[in-house]
Amino acid sequence: MRIGFYQFCPSFHNPELNLARIAAALGHIKADLIVLPEMCTTGYLFSSREELLRFAEPIPDGQSCRSMLELCRRMNMAVVFGLAERAGDRIYNSAVLVTGSGETGVYRKAHLFADEKDMFEPGNTPFPVFDVGGVKVGMLVCFDHFFPEAARALALRGAQIICHPANLVLDYAFMTSTCRTIENRVFWILADRTGSEKLTEREIRFVGRSQIVAPSGRLLYRAGADTEELPVVEIDPREALDKMVTPRNHLLSDRRTDLY
Repeated sequence: MRIGFYQFCPSFHNPELNLARIAAALGHIKADLIVLPEMCTTGYLFSSREELLRFAEPIPDGQSCRSMLELCRRMNMAVVFGLAERAGDRIYNSAVLVTGSGETGVYRKAHLFADEKDMFEPGNTPFPVFDVGGVKVGMLVCFDHFFPEAARALALRGAQIICHPANLVLDYAFMTSTCRTIENRVFWILADRTGSEKLTEREIRFVGRSQIVAPSGRLLYRAGADTEELPVVEIDPREALDKMVTPRNHLLSDRRTDLY
């Protein structure tokens, strides 16, 4: 299976330009699964919930999903990307999986970071796992990596690959996502963004360094802090089915659920 990520700096509040840029970049590669950053079609900062609501889109009928579905059908690939999802008058910080066969899956960010609590509803999707060409795929969004229960829930549901769209401003994810990979013996695709955004007096800078990690914790690829990159690596997803740490220790069945 050929997996990868697209690390780039989205144009601020310009979905049409970002979607065109994504389509142009992914239209020249051969891959089975590509992960894009959190809120990659709009950028991250918004002055108010009312402003964000104007950019939020329904799934699967919004502009971004339609564009991604067209791209995936044409390229015969699956893409995971982050966007602001509109569901009635509610807004979720969501990750969306679209496939070449036209299927759509959604995960809504469970753990909201800082001022996201003023903009989004807490996610209500209990860590679903989806089938991509016979491989089980789960999704998390950015700050979810702080919570080991989230990755473990996906592993217990059979996830072989965890896709992790992010807009990181803290440096921890490069360590924690590697740790979660080892804890659960899964592949991990962290897709961060680069650049900075400024809104009135508030400015944030994103840290880049997207990465792909194997179930053993081995780093398969790490991007730079401020570079646009679209790497694709070949993996055997069956490696994530082996949960044996030693010949006598199974990572999941050895858990002491009677004690915790």
